[in-house]
Amino acid sequence: MRTVADVDVEDRRVLVRVDFNVPLEGGQVTDDTRIRAALPTLELLRERGARTVLVSHLGRPKDREPELSMRPAADRLAELTGADVTLAPGVVGPDVEAFAGNLQPGDVLMLENVRFEPGETANDPDFARGLAALADVYVNDAFGAAHRAHASTEAVAHEVDVAVAGLLLAREVETLTRLLESPQRPLVAVLGGAKVSDKIGVIDRFLQTADTILVGGAMCFPFLHALGHDTGNSLCADEDLEPARTALNAADRSDCRLELPSDLILGDRFAADARYRELDGLDVPAGWMGLDVGRRTVERYRAAIAGAGTVFWNGPMGAFELDPFAAGTRAIAEAVAEAPGATVVGGGDSAAALQRFGLADRVTHLSTGGGAALEFIEGRTLPGVEALR
Repeated sequence: MRTVADVDVEDRRVLVRVDFNVPLEGGQVTDDTRIRAALPTLELLRERGARTVLVSHLGRPKDREPELSMRPAADRLAELTGADVTLAPGVVGPDVEAFAGNLQPGDVLMLENVRFEPGETANDPDFARGLAALADVYVNDAFGAAHRAHASTEAVAHEVDVAVAGLLLAREVETLTRLLESPQRPLVAVLGGAKVSDKIGVIDRFLQTADTILVGGAMCFPFLHALGHDTGNSLCADEDLEPARTALNAADRSDCRLELPSDLILGDRFAADARYRELDGLDVPAGWMGLDVGRRTVERYRAAIAGAGTVFWNGPMGAFELDPFAAGTRAIAEAVAEAPGATVVGGGDSAAALQRFGLADRVTHLSTGGGAALEFIEGRTLPGVEALR
């Protein structure tokens, strides 16, 4: 994959699609992980004398809500880099072009929230041409948005002469490709979260490539229901039952072992002050819901992770945001952090769990794009990657 490191950027305007979709509170960035992830690319550009223009989305604005301005992200980037980061008055147009034209080598301009413009999510060619007018080179370093065919991730790449990957995006693609094509064995996939239907493609792929799949979180209940267990009030959507049955049938024909919990932690409701109890088994009584995996399951899963050559983890083992139901996810996070082999964590809630438990710096690769990582593993084309050349 051709990257920004392969391109002469000295004194050239470089439009970089970054993923600065960061959480805010009181106008301040509360988690700058995604901004920090972009620093290697941005520092390379500044060192090589590029005139850098950054474009990102933030949230899902319906109009031009001031609380979704890129100002806090621009300010945090300035703090992290020591650079003067100017916030443009918009996204495209003559005023923004004037700002971009006045940049000097090493300068950084942050465009306003690209989703303030309806042409972004419509992948509008005219809007993409407006973005391309700001740059000589296009760099996509936003892996977390690479599965979206939007103007700033896909259409703009066709409007500039040079369109390459940033260092972060390239590392994401290379890491996930290696995970699928040449992992150290055994390959253990740990899959949790809420819905089987959202991850059935990932399960199918790992049934072909992994040695073991460990299932936890609410997505275990359609599997347990399909095996004849009572699930009580646990999250178990009807549309998840058939995908679970399909996966169980495929597992029977596969060399990959698909493992399910053997005990659970139950709550009488989804709340931090819920009554809770251990269930030494899998049949959830009426009026209760499964909200975490039990201790025997944790020990079994920890042993599989400890013996793995490669681990992929996506999705918590339970409602880890509620203290009574956090133990399973914490134990798996610790097991992944302590694993002797390569460890890849697929973003989203798994990344949030690692951050909460102070373990984010103890895995081999922490993906910045949960949805993009899962679609890549499924084998889907990522428009933001395919457009690069």
